[in-house]
Amino acid sequence: MPRPAALLACALVLLAACAPTTVGGTASAVRGPTPGAPGVGDPYFPLDGNGGYDVQDYRLDIAYDPTTDVLSGTATITARATQDLSSFHLDLSGLDVGEVGVDGAPAAAVREGDELVVTPAAPLALDAPFTTVVGYSGVPRTLDDLFGPSGFFHTDDGALAVGQPDVAATWYPVNDHPSDPATYTVAVTVPAGLAAVSNGVLAERTDTTWTWRSAEPMASYLLGLAIGDFDVREYEAGGLRYWDALDPDVPGLAVATASLGRQPEIVEFLSGVFGPYPFTAAGGIVDDVPEMGFALENQTRPIYGSTFFDDPVSGDVVVVHEIAHQWFGDSRPLERWQDIWLNEGFATYAEWLWDEREGRGTVDERFATETARPAGDPFWALRIGDPGPDGLFDDAVYVRGAMTVHALRRGIGDEAFGRLLTAWTARAGEGATTAEFVALAEEVAGRDLDALFATWLDTPAKPA
Repeated sequence: MPRPAALLACALVLLAACAPTTVGGTASAVRGPTPGAPGVGDPYFPLDGNGGYDVQDYRLDIAYDPTTDVLSGTATITARATQDLSSFHLDLSGLDVGEVGVDGAPAAAVREGDELVVTPAAPLALDAPFTTVVGYSGVPRTLDDLFGPSGFFHTDDGALAVGQPDVAATWYPVNDHPSDPATYTVAVTVPAGLAAVSNGVLAERTDTTWTWRSAEPMASYLLGLAIGDFDVREYEAGGLRYWDALDPDVPGLAVATASLGRQPEIVEFLSGVFGPYPFTAAGGIVDDVPEMGFALENQTRPIYGSTFFDDPVSGDVVVVHEIAHQWFGDSRPLERWQDIWLNEGFATYAEWLWDEREGRGTVDERFATETARPAGDPFWALRIGDPGPDGLFDDAVYVRGAMTVHALRRGIGDEAFGRLLTAWTARAGEGATTAEFVALAEEVAGRDLDALFATWLDTPAKPA
């Protein structure tokens, strides 16, 4: 047996042999490719999205048969590896998978619940671009989630794909989290006589195939699809190209038509508040789907449930809300769902600004009405800065979110508030977080605003 000093020397030699190598003074362990994570680690929905890669572009070539409810498609996904990858996940719920290839070579693919695990023929190196092609088919399912029924609706004359937060994986393979936006091309083949409407610009159309291109990056849940007997209207206004699609069977069709007709006026008004409209296309979709009780800010082309068009005021206001999201939520998608007050608070505040413009009371009056709620009202109990997954769409997130915006406006003054809004929206394409918004507000205001935001976002009580 060696003496203790000799033993220590041997141990040091072994440690040196096993220690990580250093490059430029930084330790780096030598390891081979590893699987990408099955989720992005969102605090509310940890398995939404996937790790190990960043999607740049989706091309979806799909066909839908309303007589059988079957959707068949090929997804071509262009991405960049963010680590050395031995395998990676795609989100895909309930559909059958056919052939899968990566960079032109067949790849192994297995289902693990609502995940598709893809193992390429050769590992993918860090920063390497790669293209995945997935063939798939089946009957997409309708979800029952935070909005009630959402996801992929099979309608009386076609289909409607709309929802939040998990709609995308019901009809195409995807990295399903808003922190990984990408560009899209969607080519949809349908029976002759039906329309197929999606986001962005109508790039090409034949008798049966409609091809839509979204050149600005888009979060996955914002991709919409409407198939059916629609009256599709294309026009230009204010330098933007609009496509509206209205189901002739929608109750309140005249109101819906009139409210969508005000879109150019609404875009012009909100551009004067938030800065230039962030996209090259606009429009809206209204379908007759009685079980759909919501509207959603699908990028460039929001989708509206027909119940909002019972009267002209509610019709106009919901259009204002969803168009406001083009600045707040679409051009700057959330990095995590917890910060959803940024989306819904500003969209609701846009409603208040519009009502003031239309002579239905000032924003100060609306703020006073809301603050008159008694301290014991459950409305004050939710911490809207961290509402929890079950509270994402609570009324308080919307209304107290708007109140937070107005309290900030009062606190820093109109001039600084205006500069803050245009500075925030000018960073289109960047992810959005509450921390970043607070930091920018403090920079513009030139002072600490922690107390204001703590009071309005993080205190489960009525502000004093």
